[in-house]
Amino acid sequence: MTSHKKLTKEVQTSKMTEMYREYQNWKSHLQLVYDELTFIEHLLNSYVFEPNTPNLFERLQDYQARIKKTRAKREMVCKMILSHERNIGGMIECTDTACDNFYNQKHEKLKAETVSFMEDFKILKSEIFEYAGGILKKRKPSTK
Repeated sequence: MTSHKKLTKEVQTSKMTEMYREYQNWKSHLQLVYDELTFIEHLLNSYVFEPNTPNLFERLQDYQARIKKTRAKREMVCKMILSHERNIGGMIECTDTACDNFYNQKHEKLKAETVSFMEDFKILKSEIFEYAGGILKKRKPSTK
């Protein structure tokens, strides 16, 4: 007889439902990140910056490269979420804590990865907005 605590299907279903809700929340945030990245790319590729700004081209190139890396990282996190989401159905079959811990550990690792990505993106977005806000053209273009 093992010393593992037995888990009921009701308990596992409840945990699975909670994880599923969290995945939906993460996916919603990641969709917003996608939209924000698209906006930022359009901003950086527009002609709204003062042209005589020192190192403007270099800074914009750096931001564009970092955005490309962020897009790739976002895609990786989305795939991890989808993969884990597909596999949580197996949780219902768990009847002991060892099996349960396996799913919980995977979930916590995914949560850490997602939170870390979101924090990194927030920092990049703030940096770009702070820089871009300081070099936007101040006057309307003249119309002739």
